[in-house]
Amino acid sequence: MDRGSSGPVIDKGKTNVQQYDFEESIGYWLTMATQAYHRSLADELAPHGITFRQAQVLGWLALKGDLSQTELARRMMVEPPTLVSILDRMEREGWISRRTCQSDRRRKYVQLNAAAEPGWDRVLESARKIRAQASEGLSDKQAETLKNLLRVVHQNLGTSSAGENCAALEKVV
Repeated sequence: MDRGSSGPVIDKGKTNVQQYDFEESIGYWLTMATQAYHRSLADELAPHGITFRQAQVLGWLALKGDLSQTELARRMMVEPPTLVSILDRMEREGWISRRTCQSDRRRKYVQLNAAAEPGWDRVLESARKIRAQASEGLSDKQAETLKNLLRVVHQNLGTSSAGENCAALEKVV
């Protein structure tokens, strides 16, 4: 590194990056488990032409009813422009409709159509399969303990009212 720069000093291939014991971190294991769960569900849905993000849209709308695109994007933790392309495809397939809010023409609401029912049934079937796979080897008591512990972690992180919605969605998926 150039002596005049203000970046970290590199000594024979080493950096001054602080070491972290990831495998002792709750966050690490929550992230790894969540990513594995999502990947497994996406892989299960792919042969049926359903993406993980489409499954999320269906799930939130099935759980909460009509939602604004902004609220749906927030719940899915995606940027609104990303959601728009997902919704465009779902609308072309007849799964959803979008309507403009009469009091605020900039706001669009998303609603499920009857054409989404077969896709939602496939999502539920796939989600139940992945849930069983994920909890394989856990007793009923261990599975209940895990859910309770995760609820505590969720509450400890000061989640908003969306937390109740996440818990309800978890029961479905």
